[in-house]
Amino acid sequence: MAILVTGGAGFIGCNFVIDWLECIGEPVINLDKLTYAGNLQSLSALNSDNRHLFVNGDIGDSALLKLLLSKYSPRAVINFAAESHVDRSIHAPSEFIQTNVLGTFTLLEAIRGYWSELPEDERRLFRFLHVSTDEVYGSLLPGDPPFTETNAYEPNSPYSASKAASDHLVRAWHHTYGLPVLTTNCSNNYGPYHFPEKLIPLVILNALAGKPLPIYGDGQQVRDWLYVKDHCSAIRRVLEAGALGETYNVGGWNEKTNLEVVHTICAILDELQPRTDGESYAGQITFVQDRPGHDRRYAIDARKLERELGWKPAETFETGIRKTVQWYLDNQGWVHNVSSGNYREWVNQQYGI
Repeated sequence: MAILVTGGAGFIGCNFVIDWLECIGEPVINLDKLTYAGNLQSLSALNSDNRHLFVNGDIGDSALLKLLLSKYSPRAVINFAAESHVDRSIHAPSEFIQTNVLGTFTLLEAIRGYWSELPEDERRLFRFLHVSTDEVYGSLLPGDPPFTETNAYEPNSPYSASKAASDHLVRAWHHTYGLPVLTTNCSNNYGPYHFPEKLIPLVILNALAGKPLPIYGDGQQVRDWLYVKDHCSAIRRVLEAGALGETYNVGGWNEKTNLEVVHTICAILDELQPRTDGESYAGQITFVQDRPGHDRRYAIDARKLERELGWKPAETFETGIRKTVQWYLDNQGWVHNVSSGNYREWVNQQYGI
């Protein structure tokens, strides 16, 4: 028996594959297109592990999907494959529509064909788990309650709109064709192997390099932060016991403003790797022009997942962010290798630094 993971060389996907093999041990067929944020170096610990088979390919490639499904007969498919950066979606929305909408459609159709031909006992046990985001729900005001699974979808960026579309497709394939699906909508992840265009790794990387730490607008945008390994454990639990057709919100119960997050990282770096001049890294904080349509607040109500499946995060923000900063300090080679010329050009274009 095996599972098929799509997008398993990206940030959340690679953490899931590594954790899955450590905790479950079941073989993984790992399909990833290896775009700029997909990195095989993140999976280097599995190079000699014959339980992990990597395939370089696209979820939009119907023939490849059919080949992998027929050859390896996975009992489940977990879909992480997505373009996932709001800023990039503003500059190049077509790539997000291609992967997140058309790619999900192609994947669903390939899985439907495979699942419909399975023997009855295997059809009954098969699962397709679609990993999505809290951004599909839109933005919250300061006093609003956190998002629940019944919140209306109100996406505000090309990225979140494309993910909302993919969620709707997954729901439709369940209700129309009976495909056994599960959907998770997670809050902002952080942790090891995070591509350094996102806030937390960008701040760590720039701080150590003596560069400005860019903060959009006034820095008071609020996000609920979820340590990536907690997210992986939640996905395992939903795959194991989630009710078919249901959506489960996965959150860390850690609402923080962007400015709070940056100051916390600076304080940890001041302790673990002080600047040679004795000054705080906080002195590098630089406020930059806010991005268009920037959502003010996200927050996840994860009580359904705790109530029905007994899951809750193991890490607080304080414990998770310290582990994250330490990982980046210990893995500077990984950071250097993923920080390509294209990445540096992107940061300059986006933040003007």
